[in-house]
Amino acid sequence: MTSPLSKVLRTAQRMDGTRIAARILPKEAAVALSYGGTTHAVMMATPDDLDDFALGFSLTEGIVSSPEEIESISVEDLGTGFDVQIRLKDAANKRFEARRRRLAGPVGCGLCGIESIEEAMREVRSVAGNPLRLTGQDIVRSVELLSQKQKLHKETGAVHAAGFYVAGKGIVSAREDVGRHNALDKLSGALAKAGIDGASGAVVITSRVSVEMVQKAAALESPIVIAVSAPTALAVSTAEQSGQTVVALVRGNEFDIFTHPERIEIGAAKHVA
Repeated sequence: MTSPLSKVLRTAQRMDGTRIAARILPKEAAVALSYGGTTHAVMMATPDDLDDFALGFSLTEGIVSSPEEIESISVEDLGTGFDVQIRLKDAANKRFEARRRRLAGPVGCGLCGIESIEEAMREVRSVAGNPLRLTGQDIVRSVELLSQKQKLHKETGAVHAAGFYVAGKGIVSAREDVGRHNALDKLSGALAKAGIDGASGAVVITSRVSVEMVQKAAALESPIVIAVSAPTALAVSTAEQSGQTVVALVRGNEFDIFTHPERIEIGAAKHVA
């Protein structure tokens, strides 16, 4: 497996003077996700857990509905980047080919972006019926436990993490990447490989909550997203519609619940003008 870390020299200015010293940084590489020999997307990603990445991306983007629809995943190191070849089984491949033809518009067409905009704003799976409940202590604990799983971040200070929290068990799986979406896709793939039901827990992330993170968590069927940073307005409105609970800005024992607060057991809230 390719190491996700690289050592570089830098000039360090400190209170006691200046020195040349080594610093560990995360690697960032071009990763092509190819289906049936044709590249579908190229992402800048940390080059580890790429099989999890391919599986998770395929699931959260709706290319497959289950891991069983993937025939094989292979990773080729090209030197300048990585090509992840994903082969779909017949039924899934036919659906994907039809989708790819639908998204291909004529060059120079003023309307050919409409389909891709619709893809970006696709309807999010509803998790409104999920009865999962967490306590305020669970929220605080989930972020604390995810911090303990961030091995790459401890060495580099430059990567995001996504973890899956189950009450009574803690963080049962976690993945890291320079990209917040990639970390969540890697987590989705890891959960699928381990047979862990996404509806059984909460997605915990170290980044802001963008609409894509809400979409990908909903594809996992997770009803709760917990984040250390703030959500966007579109993420909040999307989560409200899909029935997801968004808890963000977790700082020690403090946090904000933006949508569906009934899932989180805390004291009664006081309205502040």
